[in-house]
Amino acid sequence: MRLSNYFSALLCLLFCGTLSAQVTLRGKITEASSGDELIGASVLAKGTTTGTVTDIDGTWELTVDGLPVILQFSYIGYSPMEVEVTSADQDLSIALGDNVISTEVIEVKGQRISDKQRQAALTVETLDAIAIKQTPAANFYDGLGSLKDVDLTAASLGFKIINTRGFNSTNPVRSLQIIDGVDNQSPGLNFSLGNFLGASELDVNRVNLVVGASSAFYGPNAFNGVIAIETKDPFLQKGLSAQVKVAERNLFEGGFRWADALKNKDGNEWFAYKLNAFGFRADDWVADNYDQVFDTEESPSNPGGYDAINRYGDEASSSTDFGFLRTRPGLGHIFRGGYNEEDLVDYDSKNLKLGAAFHFRLQPEKTLESTELLLTTNYSTGTTVYQGDNRFSLRDIQFFQHRIELRNRDNFFVRAYVTHEDAGRSYDPYFTAIKLQDLSKSDGAWAGDYSSYWQSVVTPQIRMLEGWPNCFPVNCTLPEQDAQQREFLARPENQDLLFGFHADAREAARAARGINSRDEYVVGTDRFNRAFDSITSTLASEGGTLFFDRSALYHLHGEKIFANVWAPNADSRLEMTVGANGRLFTPDSRGTLLLDTMGRNIDTWEVGAYGGGTLHLNNRYKISASLRADKNQNFNLLFSPAASFVFTPTQGTTARVSFSSAIRNPTLNDQYLFYNVGRAILLGNIDGVTGLNTLESVRNFSNSGMPSDLVFFDVAPIRPEQVRTLEVGYRSTFFDRLYLDATYYYSFYQDFIGFNLGVDLDFVNSQITGAQAYRVSANATDRVTTQGFSIGGNYYFADYFAFNGNYSWNILNTATDDPIIPAFNTPEHKYNVGVSGRDVPFSLLGDGVREFGFSIAYKWVDGFIFEGSPQFTGFIESYGLLDAQINFSLSNINTVVKIGASNILDNQVFQVYGGPRIGRLAYISATYEWKRK
Repeated sequence: MRLSNYFSALLCLLFCGTLSAQVTLRGKITEASSGDELIGASVLAKGTTTGTVTDIDGTWELTVDGLPVILQFSYIGYSPMEVEVTSADQDLSIALGDNVISTEVIEVKGQRISDKQRQAALTVETLDAIAIKQTPAANFYDGLGSLKDVDLTAASLGFKIINTRGFNSTNPVRSLQIIDGVDNQSPGLNFSLGNFLGASELDVNRVNLVVGASSAFYGPNAFNGVIAIETKDPFLQKGLSAQVKVAERNLFEGGFRWADALKNKDGNEWFAYKLNAFGFRADDWVADNYDQVFDTEESPSNPGGYDAINRYGDEASSSTDFGFLRTRPGLGHIFRGGYNEEDLVDYDSKNLKLGAAFHFRLQPEKTLESTELLLTTNYSTGTTVYQGDNRFSLRDIQFFQHRIELRNRDNFFVRAYVTHEDAGRSYDPYFTAIKLQDLSKSDGAWAGDYSSYWQSVVTPQIRMLEGWPNCFPVNCTLPEQDAQQREFLARPENQDLLFGFHADAREAARAARGINSRDEYVVGTDRFNRAFDSITSTLASEGGTLFFDRSALYHLHGEKIFANVWAPNADSRLEMTVGANGRLFTPDSRGTLLLDTMGRNIDTWEVGAYGGGTLHLNNRYKISASLRADKNQNFNLLFSPAASFVFTPTQGTTARVSFSSAIRNPTLNDQYLFYNVGRAILLGNIDGVTGLNTLESVRNFSNSGMPSDLVFFDVAPIRPEQVRTLEVGYRSTFFDRLYLDATYYYSFYQDFIGFNLGVDLDFVNSQITGAQAYRVSANATDRVTTQGFSIGGNYYFADYFAFNGNYSWNILNTATDDPIIPAFNTPEHKYNVGVSGRDVPFSLLGDGVREFGFSIAYKWVDGFIFEGSPQFTGFIESYGLLDAQINFSLSNINTVVKIGASNILDNQVFQVYGGPRIGRLAYISATYEWKRK
């Protein structure tokens, strides 16, 4: 048979059997007694594997091969129902009775997401209410780390970072986090602080994590992914929820949610509200890694000291490198003592979240189809450790967010919100260590005192040591003499002596000498505490290390959906969406971070508009295209196109190919930063920088004195970065038990935002008279590409149990020497595997226990280089983590008890270079749920 005949036969197998007289059925499932919509109820065509689950409003849509058909409807805790369907127009509004059952439940295998989501053009990972209950992680946000394509990094107990598809960063500026459509970013930092200022777990309905470039759908900064958190609707999920959790590290967590609705005289619900409160405190993980900083020359074996990762103020300096001097033998490269992070940081992590929402139905008789007016307000505050260019102690940071929205589900919305923040008493521990040392004496004065003591006290003792090689033989050259003396000092017995000599010299250098010198400030003394409090309570712009940030973000967004622009038949239609948004940033840092002093106005606006359409053909094909245009006040108009084709040959199978794009506008820091960290000034670059010298050429000039050795360069003004991604995906259910989801992507990046290092040098007659180092925000000149593949699956067995696993592979294709290319910071390989049981009957515990559940999950992450600032760049070793939990329901008191532990084997691992070792966190929680009907 010819190849063409094979191809024709294959097409027939794929298409001929799927283009029969199929019928699309639609309906809604509610609770019989209250009329409440049931979310996640199952719909199954009897005798087949064709099924679906209901959306948030209880609605469902299912395509069957023909009529008549018997549909089975079920929901845990309710009696199942079977209905024979003989007509596509049949009313399928199903009300399930409230007879409590525990075993007669029909499960739609592989259906944990709705058809709408499963057929999405982008890669979407979901953590729904069931998965939140099942996750062995300590909270729902940590549970996102088990999803495929996801990198979850713990910089502290209170600050977790989520990134996808490479270029992981502790400043997650390439990920967008939204809660009910509202951007959750810090207005001053331009990224979200994990869930530290986010939603309470009791109010989270589900989390959709959109993986990859998606600006065309979500706007600027949806560069590598979107974390879309959806909270519970008070009309649909009423009642009281409360939770208490205790864990290791003195962790205590508690919260409650109350929601209710009021009816008008006609018996229709017209007003609903919810109140949320959440509190947390714990002893944070301590960053106490005293290994030498990655790729530095001196190690702990150097008698003069070394640069330790979590010790600040001990960094290498050319002014403290004495090399090999005959007048001071053994002095070598010396380092100041610095201060440990644990002596400078508040590890008492705390978090408080309060929220209220008020929903008004303007047409109560239409229930869910009514237009609604929403008023919401949220407040968060807390203390934790955040890692960016340095480690930062966030103390009493505050976050205010208020929203007003007019919406009609799947029709339109107009949303306005404002976000305010207050940095509280937050400060920079790294810079604090340098300030404390400078308060005692400058680096130069300290090195001079150290060297003077060595020359006057230590050098004579060394030369009196037995066997000291003045010169053997008598006529040896100076290099030979140097070599003999080096060899003598390197002997083990003399190394021990050198450590003692350096300890004495360091002690001498700590003492005050001269007018502008003071004794060193010793940790734990009142004198240290007074100096520390003075430095951390003085604004960074006024000589201290305290941040001031009362920035705000104002946002207005409107969208309209045209559901049936063209509908030639019942199974085909064209829907279109148009929208526009605008936002205004009003930074206010009083010069502690940004160039907003001397009356300079750096308020920044941006606007965007988008439109797109999706053509549904015969419930088998979806063809989508969209285009978004964005204009930032300081940058040119940019476009983000997207297109996709989705093929659904059967109800359980979806294949897709898509092109997506994203832009990322430079953050306020990229544009306006001015932050002096002592050894350098971190500089934003809205206007460009000229006349800098490369670091290497400055070193060459300092050795040669030849001005011709200096290399000058300019840095062009910063501009937005862009990415284009091609993606293919496949999802399907096999054998009624196995669900697989696979994705491959290839991305093209340009104009990466990173930084250049340079020196503004002053010199006279080949002598350096002044120098200032700068780190300047800049764009890369090279274009780079990345690619990756991921596959995930679930295998269901024995009615209540499932195996699950996923694997992700990501690589940076382009090898480049461009120093601006930001670190990929992503393991090439990672995987998750686990087993779980849900709602398993367990009568052995007595009548009060209806069922129990459990899950065991193992995560493995390949080793990789994590590149941050010079202090926080190094190798993260491969690691594996085992999590486990068991939960059981006490039905007579409406309570679920959960006992578990993340990293149950207490495998101490670093997830970010410069961060703390993350160990075990065992916990027990009790969650009370009373659903109001």
